[in-house]
Amino acid sequence: MVESAPSRKGGYVDDRPTLEDVAAFAGVSRSTASRALNGDANVSSRAKDAVLAAARDLGYSPNQAARSLVTRRTGAVAVVLSEPEDLLLGDPYRNAVMRAAYRALADSGSQMVLLFNDGPDDHARTLRFLEGGHVDGALVFAPHRADPLPRALRLLRLPIVFGGQAGNLTRGVHVVDFDNQDGARLAVQHLLDRGRRRVATVAGPQDQTAAVHRLWGWEKTLTDAGLDPDGLAEEGDFTLDGGRAAMERLLARHPDVDGVFVASDLMAAGALRALAAAGKRVPSDVSLVGFDDHPMLAPTLEPPLTTVHQAPADQVGEMVRTLNALLAGEPVTPRRTVLPVSVKIRESA
Repeated sequence: MVESAPSRKGGYVDDRPTLEDVAAFAGVSRSTASRALNGDANVSSRAKDAVLAAARDLGYSPNQAARSLVTRRTGAVAVVLSEPEDLLLGDPYRNAVMRAAYRALADSGSQMVLLFNDGPDDHARTLRFLEGGHVDGALVFAPHRADPLPRALRLLRLPIVFGGQAGNLTRGVHVVDFDNQDGARLAVQHLLDRGRRRVATVAGPQDQTAAVHRLWGWEKTLTDAGLDPDGLAEEGDFTLDGGRAAMERLLARHPDVDGVFVASDLMAAGALRALAAAGKRVPSDVSLVGFDDHPMLAPTLEPPLTTVHQAPADQVGEMVRTLNALLAGEPVTPRRTVLPVSVKIRESA
């Protein structure tokens, strides 16, 4: 018996198993082996099991470039963060989102491609990249209501799932969000249950839908309790310094404040500094509740922060499941999925 010589590529012998080897080992045709490895539903379960077992036993690894030509899939998913870079890298919650996205995509077999969309120049580059066939789909975080990116993305033939509100779009998009208004309600109700009656808020920037909903939740809960919220809100920018400055303005106007709902943990850290500088003890003089429950921030503050718990892994996991269903051709109706939140009680309130 004469054996065929192994192929030579670039001067070395390539003796890696081929698709023909897998087909012969499994006892099926080459086309059946190819369809089985590409997840074709028309291949019988018996043939598919035989092909997968053969590929595993032989150590067969398909040529990804060749497979992409057949399936038109790259194996990569973009994670687009449409905010200024300096805010993103300094925000522990956004860092948690990035880590959760990496893990969820890796677990589903996709490579994450991270894109920062910071300003008009990045906007054009982002669109060119996404429409260039480099990724199979995108997970997009575009919290600013005036952001033009979500509307432009609708023109692309690319599966997209948004984390949080998609700019000012309300229809025809896939959105996975947290219940920000209910989170604020839970936070304020917790303060009221602790006997607080002058409950102020350090709100987030009102060009972001999540911050608007958290402000609504604070205001409605006070109003429903028969309390007047007038003059008890100050806007911050989701940064530590922004939270400190907003808390200083509140104390200058209302030194008798005895409870504060802060729309992010990072701003709550700043608010704690302002309260300490003003000689206010937390929680005996002023009780404080944040929003995010970041594991590397909230428990380490002094005192440890009571805060609204939301899990980035839950949000991103649901986003990836939706995106994978879209990529598989499943009939997924565009809708806004809202995930519940809860209050994590610690010493600050």
